[in-house]
Amino acid sequence: MKKHIIKSICLLFLLSLGLSNSLLAKSKSLEEKLKQIPNVSVQKIKGDTTFASYFELYFTQALDHNNPDAGTFQQRVLLGHHSIDRPMVVEIEGYQIWSEKAGELSKLLKANQLTIEHRYFKNSMPDSIDWQYLNIKQAAADQHVIIQALKKIYKEKWITTGISKGGQTTMYHRYFYPNDVEVSVPYVAPLNLAREDKRIHEHLASVGKKETRDKIYQFQLACFKNKEKLLTIAESHAKEKKYSFLMGLEKALDLSILEYPFAYWQWGGITFYNIPDENASVNELFEHLIKVSGMDFFDEISLKPSLAFYHQALSEIGMYSYEIVPFKEYLNYKDDLTFDHVFPNEPIRKFDASSMVKINKWLQTDAEKILFIYGEYDTWSATAVNLKENNKCQKFVNPEGSHKTRIKSFPEEMQKEIVSTLEAWLDLKIQK
Repeated sequence: MKKHIIKSICLLFLLSLGLSNSLLAKSKSLEEKLKQIPNVSVQKIKGDTTFASYFELYFTQALDHNNPDAGTFQQRVLLGHHSIDRPMVVEIEGYQIWSEKAGELSKLLKANQLTIEHRYFKNSMPDSIDWQYLNIKQAAADQHVIIQALKKIYKEKWITTGISKGGQTTMYHRYFYPNDVEVSVPYVAPLNLAREDKRIHEHLASVGKKETRDKIYQFQLACFKNKEKLLTIAESHAKEKKYSFLMGLEKALDLSILEYPFAYWQWGGITFYNIPDENASVNELFEHLIKVSGMDFFDEISLKPSLAFYHQALSEIGMYSYEIVPFKEYLNYKDDLTFDHVFPNEPIRKFDASSMVKINKWLQTDAEKILFIYGEYDTWSATAVNLKENNKCQKFVNPEGSHKTRIKSFPEEMQKEIVSTLEAWLDLKIQK
């Protein structure tokens, strides 16, 4: 009898000890839980004060996820916390982290937000640059490591999203790790299928109204006809702004003029009536040109933070070129101009389209619950995803929208359709 009582007391003690440990674990602060994640440093910061708390994390990541001996780098991550009972929106950056603010989806879903800086950008740079480790598969593995670590704390629905190259990166991550999250929302994300995707040229030849396209051409033509005078103004402008052009001033000006239609349709905000006509002065031509297609886009110092982007564009994810035929008599180039000027002292990068081709096929067949947002006029919509018969994903195109298109940019009925799609996929009610 005594043995039975002693066993019962011991059992009760062990149960109470287990319960105490369980309650203790539950009572741990979020910061303590974050600090238990292996290979991460955590600091509480002010950040976006719309969140209950905000943290900056640095993950120690493998340069090569298939070879730990290749070395490591520190990857910056931001965490805006509301509650572990709320969904988690992951802002996957294609570049550096641009903002600590809550994004559109986080606000819409009243969700927590995890923002991941892309490898090889700003605070997530390796000590030395070895381009072989900058590819979409390695970047997706970075994001997978981070998401899986935080999913041990946040158990509700997970959504990835990103804008422009961040939208591309969101697609790539989902391709390699389709089960990391329930839903993905890439914004204005191109899927280029060639190093210089010619669909960009086709788009620029048909977008918007013909009278606008004609006026754009006439503006470019006027710039080339007045190039000698524009070069004098451009030289003073470059000195004032402290610009330096690896390709030389004249080619930089040529590129700015050729870039003009791409920039005009990409960003919007400039109307037909804003484009200078045949009576414009040379100064008016130049001022309008740099307002829409600034020469800083080709400045050596301005290019440096984006070298990783250009490496990816020229080796794996694709880009565009500039057509010279319409202005051949004013130019001294044999072929369309590419972005190889970014790496003037390096061999031309070999482009491998195989990853983009595979992802394109996957999106048209097996991909699920990816909601694509595009702007109709945006130049990057030229290479927008074509889902074909895959109705497991959805694509919404904002009429006359630019690269700035967001869910709130759409007409009201289309907004409702987008929101209802998200509600169905996430199985939750969204209160706008």
